[in-house]
Amino acid sequence: MNKIFKGLLASVLAMALLVGCGEKNTEMKKVAVIQLVEHTSLNTIKSAFDERMAELGYEDGKNVQYIFKNAQGDNNTAASIIQEFKGENPDVIMAIATPVAQSAATLAKDIPVVFAAVSDPIGAKLTFQLDKPDKNITGTSDEIQVELILDKALEVNPNLKKLGVIYNKGEANSITNINKAKVYCDGKGIVMEEATVTNVNEIQSAVDVLSSKCDAIFAPNDNTVASAMNVVSSACTKAKIPLYVGADSMVQDGGFLSVGINYENLGRETADMVDKVLKGTSVSDIPVKVFKEDLNVYVNEKVLKELGINLPESIKNDKALSMMK
Repeated sequence: MNKIFKGLLASVLAMALLVGCGEKNTEMKKVAVIQLVEHTSLNTIKSAFDERMAELGYEDGKNVQYIFKNAQGDNNTAASIIQEFKGENPDVIMAIATPVAQSAATLAKDIPVVFAAVSDPIGAKLTFQLDKPDKNITGTSDEIQVELILDKALEVNPNLKKLGVIYNKGEANSITNINKAKVYCDGKGIVMEEATVTNVNEIQSAVDVLSSKCDAIFAPNDNTVASAMNVVSSACTKAKIPLYVGADSMVQDGGFLSVGINYENLGRETADMVDKVLKGTSVSDIPVKVFKEDLNVYVNEKVLKELGINLPESIKNDKALSMMK
C-alpha cells in the first residue's frame, strides 16, 4: 500500500508540474518587431517603445518574448523577415515605418499588426478607415506638416522661387508628402524641382544637382534620405541653402528646420496599442492615432550659424521653438 501511495503521489506531483508549466506558457506573450532601417527617427521610436513596454510590466524572457529584426532598408529582406515571423506565430507584429508595415500586412489575416510612423495609412492601403481599422492593422501615424514647414521656409526667405525636393519614389509615405509639397508650391508660385533616388548611393549626386540650382531643399520623412542625412546636410551647407525636413530627428542629424511631433511620444503610444492587443482588445476597437497636435518648431543651431541665416522674429518668438545643437 505504501508503494502504491508513493506512486500515486509522484504521479500527482508530475501532473501538477505539467499543469504549472502549461500555465506559465500561456502567460508568455510573443511580440515580433521589424524596423525598416537604422536612423535616428526610427531608433527613437524603438527605444521609446521598449521603455514604455517595460513600464507596462513586460519583461523579456519572463512574460514576453521579443523577436527583433532590421530590414536594413531592403524590401526583399523585409519580406523574408515577415515569412520568418509567420513561422514564429507571434501574438502581435509591430512594424516601424511604412514599407515594413506593408510587408507585415500580408500576415494580418491571422496575426494582429501594429505599425509605427506611417504617414498615410489609408494611402499605404493598410486600412480603409482610421477610426475603425478594418484589416486587423492599426498603429500610429506621423502625419508630416508639409504646409507648416514650407510656411516657415517662406518666413525665412520670402523670395523663395525654386524648391528642390529629394525622396525615394518607392516609399508611399514620401509620395504622399511630395504631393502635398507640389500643391503648396503651385499655390504660392514656387517652382518645384524633383530628384528621386532608389538607394543611399544615389543621394550624393541627386542633392548636388538640386543644391546647385534651388533656393532651398525639402526632404520629407523619407527613410532613404534620413539614412544619409550627413550627405544631404553637408551638400546643402556647402551650397549655403537651407534644408527643410519632415522630422525632428532629421534636424538633429543636420537638417535646418522642421515643424512636427516628438517621436518618443509616438513610440510610447505604439507600445500602449500593443499592450491592448496583448490583453485581448480587438484591433478594430483601437483607432489609428494620428500625431498632428502639440507641434514644435525645430531648428538646428549649428546649421543656422553655418548658413548665416538670421531667423525672423515670427520664428524667434514662437513658443514652440526648440533649438537643437
